[in-house]
Amino acid sequence: MSDILNNEYFMKHALAEAVKAFDENEIPIGAVIVSNGRIIARAHNLTETLNDVTAHAEMQAITAAATVLGGKYLIDCTMYVTVEPCPMCAGALAWSQISRVVYGANDKKRGYTMISCDMLHPKTQITGGVLADEASDLMKRFFESKRR
Repeated sequence: MSDILNNEYFMKHALAEAVKAFDENEIPIGAVIVSNGRIIARAHNLTETLNDVTAHAEMQAITAAATVLGGKYLIDCTMYVTVEPCPMCAGALAWSQISRVVYGANDKKRGYTMISCDMLHPKTQITGGVLADEASDLMKRFFESKRR
């Protein structure tokens, strides 16, 4: 499978997690972590549900993947996340030494690249813009519903 098709395939799974968040009245961000071609962790934002500002989709997915792998490092893993990680999540991803991060929509207000593009581990490969329109549209619909 080509890298583009692979990225879209797994990002669709992350988008499905984001829809779950939307349906639970959470900010609709979803993430999956892939190891050896299979999803080992799925998560979405749970900050409202858990009353925890750190319960972002990325943080939940990192914890789940580490449990599956039996260790804190996510070397040879890829995270697919619907929106660019915030600085907190980028820091956690750096500490996990994840090999690759693929994200959908940019976050011009709170994304980690607003602070520094060097927040992830130096060996982490980054790809942005995968199914960005779908992720962005879901976020827009969520916040429009809050303004009504």
